[in-house]
Amino acid sequence: MAINVNTVYTTVLSILNKEQRGYLTPDEFNKVATQVQLEIFEKFFEDYNQYIRMPQTDVEFASKMDHTMEEFQIFETSANASNTPTTNIYTQPIDLHRFGSTIWNKGTNSPPIEILTNKVYNQIKLSDLTQPSDNLPVAKYNKNQLTVFPSPTAYASSDVTFNYIRKPKDVRWGYTVGTLGQYIYDSRPVYSLVPNTSLSITQNTTLATDGLYTAINVPGTNVTTSGNGSNLQLNITVAGGVVTLVEPVGTPYSGMGFKADDTITIDKSLFGTASTADIILTLSESNILLNTTEFSQQIEISESLQTEMILEILKYAGIIIKDPQIVQAASQELAEDENNSKR
Repeated sequence: MAINVNTVYTTVLSILNKEQRGYLTPDEFNKVATQVQLEIFEKFFEDYNQYIRMPQTDVEFASKMDHTMEEFQIFETSANASNTPTTNIYTQPIDLHRFGSTIWNKGTNSPPIEILTNKVYNQIKLSDLTQPSDNLPVAKYNKNQLTVFPSPTAYASSDVTFNYIRKPKDVRWGYTVGTLGQYIYDSRPVYSLVPNTSLSITQNTTLATDGLYTAINVPGTNVTTSGNGSNLQLNITVAGGVVTLVEPVGTPYSGMGFKADDTITIDKSLFGTASTADIILTLSESNILLNTTEFSQQIEISESLQTEMILEILKYAGIIIKDPQIVQAASQELAEDENNSKR
């Protein structure tokens, strides 16, 4: 289970304020907590590499190697290529952090794609026996893109599925301001889009069936997005055969993970058999919730690391408020924990 961001922030403030050492603002906390979470996350892979070379225990719940694997497997996911290709070049998902494997969905039972160097690929082309096929696909990986062979004659982002480790989301302690100017924790999850505001229509349709189309899920049936956004619902108004208004629904959510310049494509079939073209929406900066302090993003690493998270944040807090005693105390605690964990 993830660590509650409010628990960590209030604990850090309690420790700092106990001896009147200073104060950590929400913005400072969010930046420090994001950095600390990323440092702990990256250490999972170093620790796993170390534990895998050590003698292992078969005692249930006591294997450090298994525990470390569980920590980073929370972030394991899969997604199709992020682009709509016009050639055999497929771009990896935007949130890919550590590459795992890929599968070729055009082959029988979606076979894995073997990643080759340019040298090896040029060698296998020399023999008829080793030519790539849909059931034995190969690819070259360069600059976050896969060049897949054999090259298909029709292309779709769903041709390739990436299995990978994503990076943890940035930590956010969101708040509203009370009547006395105090910060009040806002536990609502981070949303991307400002609810009930019009989205830009960059490709419209004609001869669509007039009416109000409600709770259109993005992504969903016949609805795709160019980015990694999810959990979005739209209300769409059609009048005079064309789409006149598209609004994110404010309740129960307004989407997560969307960014400016993301596009949303809605299949024309949703608006009647006579509809002439798909609807394409392009998100702008004004649609994105940037200039607000509200909404929170919890710390995604597991609760077993809460103590380490707090100590690391305190170490950085000591630097921010220029108190070397805090840095020293937190560093000593972390060093002891590290030594104990490696014994």
